[in-house]
Amino acid sequence: MSETAEHHDHGMSDAGYIKIALVLAAITALEVSTYYVDFGPLFMPALLIMMVVKFVMVVSYFMHLKFDSKIFTFLFYTGLGLALFVYITALATFKFFIS
Repeated sequence: MSETAEHHDHGMSDAGYIKIALVLAAITALEVSTYYVDFGPLFMPALLIMMVVKFVMVVSYFMHLKFDSKIFTFLFYTGLGLALFVYITALATFKFFIS
């Protein structure tokens, strides 16, 4: 099987990856603009939402979780959830959240 045929088995062409990269660049530009524009109380939620959207796009498309078996997606997000749980538990143990 040729390299181009294998590439198309993943469900995206080069143009698709370029579009994803442009969307990621636009979101990054919006994130940088939050430094220069006063968003008030929406500053942190806006940054967190943009961060999560970029994370999901990178994981889905560039790590090919969108095109691979669902078991890989499940294992990835299960590991991520476990890591977040351990991190938050460690922070709570050391009273990081208490002001």
